[in-house]
Amino acid sequence: MNLFDQLQLEIFIVILLLLTKPMGVYLYRVLEADGKIFIDSAMGPLERLLLRILHVDARNEQDWKQYTFSMLVFTVVGVLFTYVVLRLQHILPLNSQGFGPMSEHLGFNTAVSFATNTNWQSYGGESTLSYFSQMVGLTFQNFVSAAVGIAVAAVLVRGIARHSAKTIGNFWVDLIRINLYVLLPLCLVFALFLVSQGMIQNFKSYETAQVIEPTSIQVPKKDPNGQKLKDEHGKTLLEAKKIETQTIVQGPMASQVAIKMLGTNGGGFTNANASHPYENPTPLANFFQILSIFLIPSGLTYYLGRMVKNQRHGWAVWCAMALLFLIGVLISTWAETSGNPRLEALGVDHSSGNMEGKEVRFGPFNSALFATVTTAASCGAVNSMHDSFTPLGGLVPLLNIQLGEVIFGGVGAGLYGMLVFVVLTVFLAGLMIGRTPEYLGKKIEAYDVKVSVLFIMVPVLCVLGFTAWAAVSRWGLDGLNNAGPHGLTEILYAYSSATGNNGSAFAGLNANTYWYNTTLGIAMLLGRFFMIIPVMALAGNLAKKKIVPAGPGSFPVSGPTFVVLLSGTVLIVGALTFFPALSLGPIVEHFLMTGSNLTF
Repeated sequence: MNLFDQLQLEIFIVILLLLTKPMGVYLYRVLEADGKIFIDSAMGPLERLLLRILHVDARNEQDWKQYTFSMLVFTVVGVLFTYVVLRLQHILPLNSQGFGPMSEHLGFNTAVSFATNTNWQSYGGESTLSYFSQMVGLTFQNFVSAAVGIAVAAVLVRGIARHSAKTIGNFWVDLIRINLYVLLPLCLVFALFLVSQGMIQNFKSYETAQVIEPTSIQVPKKDPNGQKLKDEHGKTLLEAKKIETQTIVQGPMASQVAIKMLGTNGGGFTNANASHPYENPTPLANFFQILSIFLIPSGLTYYLGRMVKNQRHGWAVWCAMALLFLIGVLISTWAETSGNPRLEALGVDHSSGNMEGKEVRFGPFNSALFATVTTAASCGAVNSMHDSFTPLGGLVPLLNIQLGEVIFGGVGAGLYGMLVFVVLTVFLAGLMIGRTPEYLGKKIEAYDVKVSVLFIMVPVLCVLGFTAWAAVSRWGLDGLNNAGPHGLTEILYAYSSATGNNGSAFAGLNANTYWYNTTLGIAMLLGRFFMIIPVMALAGNLAKKKIVPAGPGSFPVSGPTFVVLLSGTVLIVGALTFFPALSLGPIVEHFLMTGSNLTF
């Protein structure tokens, strides 16, 4: 890491720190309706109109079961709506390229992906989706899925802050207020900034340009159904294709990219995502896209401190997140700037680091920073090819996801995931000192620990279970472009990304098949809602508890000791759970890259 890279990282941390309090205060006012908001005159009438249409009284709160039921019903309807849009896009408007309908398995995967805030893409956006599908189907889900995550985080924080309470808020009120007062205004401002940087926003048909130097490339040979043809040895057949023209994508890109980043969604308008010059036109746009991913998750930590009337606790959670983030970005940067000795042996200059799969405008550092941020925050947007990272450079994004993406995390999901780890940390600390575990004046009892452990076990079973199934199945192995440990990492990353609702990929894996689309879709659903339900149960149980005055035996939830203990709990749980699988994937690959005598 050179001086300029260090300076950029320091500026990033300082700006994020400075934005945390104002963002947190604003979230507090929106989520708790505490005081007048400056856009009340614009959004207030619309909020009241939507509540009237839904027949919702904002004064009537729900218990955790009613809140969860409302959220699940809303999501099911959203999945069905998006699936219909994708399957019927060939007869819907704003389809200037004449794209046909998605297949049933790809439509299922995509509808579930965007409804769960995952945005996993088994397709190329610019060659598959109409403008109507991008805007009405996917962008709508980008807003509401992000709002659901923030709402769940608010519910858990309310459960911690309230006492002797039966209710934890109203789902419909939270959903509407988060969209109207947080996501829409932020996205409007951010989209205008992105347009100022050169990002497109239009409804023009794609343009075709003649290339200066026509060339021929080898592409997979396909049958009339679009499936790749293979020889008797299972290798993909290739055929020559002459390239004389280039299609230049157009469309309403800035509006989708704004919510893609601020809502930690990550789905790209184009297949190249944030490495495409239209989706990420300048270094300044790249910097603010990275910053926007962390903006709301960082502000939620201040909202936590304000709600529980212990601002030091909120900052302690922020510090634990920041510490884990810095560890990850430093390791990934070191690995990528060190280069690949195998390529060096072939005469490739690696003085600039590992440039394979990276946009030359950004280089190793900005690629490593972007990769660490997007996987720490369950965003999934990428400005480089993670499949081309060095083994340890690629290990960091993979481990970020497997740790539960609690390092700031997705909007809402990061905070409620980290608070589950806080409960476990307090429980473990209580066992070590021989006292009844207590968190902010509430005793942590068996029920709280059970639902917290259930939250931790869901991704373990999904990630390792689906990875093991794919690794021993013909359908799983057929999707690989690489054998050995890297091939295993591709499969492991895919199911980690799906279960963790991240959406990024080791793109060497061909996941657009019936089995991959279906199993990844199921993993997304399990990773989203089978983790949210325990969180809601925890919130409801904590809200019912009485506050016990702090005593000399109370465990402090602020200060360096708590930060280190919380960070250690996150790392230990993740490391012990996934280390065997990581050992067979990126860790073994690292030793092979550096010239060890390991053989397979």
